[in-house]
Amino acid sequence: MSASKSPAYLNALRAFEASARHGSFSGAAGELNVTAAAVGQLVRGLENWVGVPLFHRSASGRSRLVPTEAAVRALPDIKDGLDRLSLGLERLSEATMSGALTVAVSPAFAAKWLLPRIDRFHTRWPDTDVRLDTGLKLVDYAAHGIDIGVRYGAGRWDGYASEKLMDEEVFPVCSPRLRDTLGLNEPADLIRHTLIHDLSVDPGMGFASWEAWLRSAGVEAVAARPRLRINNSAAVLQAAAEGQGIALARSIMAQDDIAAGRLVRLFPEIAVPSLLAYYVVHRADRSLAPKAEPFRRWLHEEASGA
Repeated sequence: MSASKSPAYLNALRAFEASARHGSFSGAAGELNVTAAAVGQLVRGLENWVGVPLFHRSASGRSRLVPTEAAVRALPDIKDGLDRLSLGLERLSEATMSGALTVAVSPAFAAKWLLPRIDRFHTRWPDTDVRLDTGLKLVDYAAHGIDIGVRYGAGRWDGYASEKLMDEEVFPVCSPRLRDTLGLNEPADLIRHTLIHDLSVDPGMGFASWEAWLRSAGVEAVAARPRLRINNSAAVLQAAAEGQGIALARSIMAQDDIAAGRLVRLFPEIAVPSLLAYYVVHRADRSLAPKAEPFRRWLHEEASGA
């Protein structure tokens, strides 16, 4: 066994440790974002290199991987080494990005809430560079070097500490011109017109759909109607502002458009609070970085209108 070849087996060591922890190549593959076949090949290559088997099948005949005695003895040291390696790489990344604050937010939240206000943060902390990491999918903060973020949901994410930033409600909105031409006298009138659906939030998470809002407004029978479906909350509001239909808006996203007169709220007497909210989020396994603390405070000040 040549020590000079060790770096070539770092991926194999990761595959081995993840396979042992999950009890399967497929479980490790999901964590490492590769195929199960690739994980199996890495583990077999590691077995050939060290000269001993690392797994055997369980006696029950199931496909769960069971580490050999040699593997069990080695796993704690391997896991500790990988953890220390990850920490070292993270510190190198922090040194490279020492002057930047990396913030993870959704594209719609960035466009409709954060970016219109970010100049106020820069005015107070001019020496802090802010780098936005935007995307609809939840990202791994450690892997992507994220210092802090804002997430929309129920407030519970494994491995992350969260604190509520803003509650919101949902309500129909449209352009002032469209409101004046549609003759909307009661909520049931909505179903005769084009309704814009926001596909960026899964109703299974608790987000109020059009059907849920209409039921809250006393409209039980929802007949077939034209629909426009968009997978970005900012684009949903833009389509409504351009008169393409009626959107079910999230109050935080729509507040600036309503204040500017680009959108109007329909049936304001009907209040439907969202089960979801906005949360400030950071990793639970470490303290919030000093450069992120002013940003956290500023987010709360902006949310409270201070």
